Amino acid sequence: MSTYEAAGVDIEAGERAVTLMKDKVARSRRPEVVDDASGFAGLFDASALLRYRRPLLATSTDGVGTKVMIAQQYGKHDTIGIDLVGMVLDDLVVCGAEPLFMTDYIACGKVVPERIAEIVGGVAEGCRLAGAALVGGETAEHPGAMGPDEYDLAGAGTGVVEASAMLGPDRVTAGDVVLGLASSGVHSNGYSLVRHVLREKALSLDTTLPELGRPLGEELLEPTRIYSLPCLELARTIDVHAYAHITGGGIENNLSRSLPAHLDALLDRSSWTPPAIFGVLAEYGGIAQRDMDRTFNLGVGMAAVVPADTADEAVRLLAAHGLEAWAMGEVVPGTGEARYR
Repeated sequence: MSTYEAAGVDIEAGERAVTLMKDKVARSRRPEVVDDASGFAGLFDASALLRYRRPLLATSTDGVGTKVMIAQQYGKHDTIGIDLVGMVLDDLVVCGAEPLFMTDYIACGKVVPERIAEIVGGVAEGCRLAGAALVGGETAEHPGAMGPDEYDLAGAGTGVVEASAMLGPDRVTAGDVVLGLASSGVHSNGYSLVRHVLREKALSLDTTLPELGRPLGEELLEPTRIYSLPCLELARTIDVHAYAHITGGGIENNLSRSLPAHLDALLDRSSWTPPAIFGVLAEYGGIAQRDMDRTFNLGVGMAAVVPADTADEAVRLLAAHGLEAWAMGEVVPGTGEARYR
């Protein structure tokens, strides 16, 4: 006799995973969240938008790429969800939108309740750090399509911004200062190249390199920094013109997206020292500087473009939120590119 369980799907394990994650998800709750007794949908009270004159909804969706393979190999699953939130909700902040809520989706070869709860717990913690609610999600068991220890995750988020307060290239002017906001490490981009270096050099995730002072697995699984709350507070306090989330494509490519066609961002590479992990990857992998620039954040997870006379104040405000920032460049006449001196 054929059954769903015989096909590899464990319904009871899925139900236990939901039970284990409930308390963690509750920590991300916002007052606008409305309970849906059926559990089929996440509900958010839209009357909260009445305080806006012209509210614009912003949405984003993303995953964490092959960083999940590092988590699976190293057996550490409680921070990969934070990475997901960073990739999704910090995209919303670029236009000045406040993240409101998020949903997640986990596909796995076998539901291990404790592991699923760890993953979702990370998503919930990331949402808490971003000021958003985790209002729902889905876990799907795909036996035969994925190995029992394999999983992938993705998510989508929604935010809101007042139309008149939306940030972007049209606000940027010549003479503005570009601030670099420190990353926590590699974040969630470039891991296909990272894994290539690990394979080529036969480096174990348990290896402790003197440059890092901790196992490679710990370094590579350092969760993505969440910028939402400090960036929103900064925009409420000073006249921020634009943000750029530094993800796949590196600093130049992402910052260029936040510039108008007649201006350039001229960057000073000597204004900061990238975290040691980037030097390790470049040295062990023999990666040319141009490929490092196009692949990794190099220690800058977010860039802010502000008027020159507010740059020092912005750095102080960000430091008060525990976020290191510095002047890394200036806006000059050009053709819409971010480039190094």
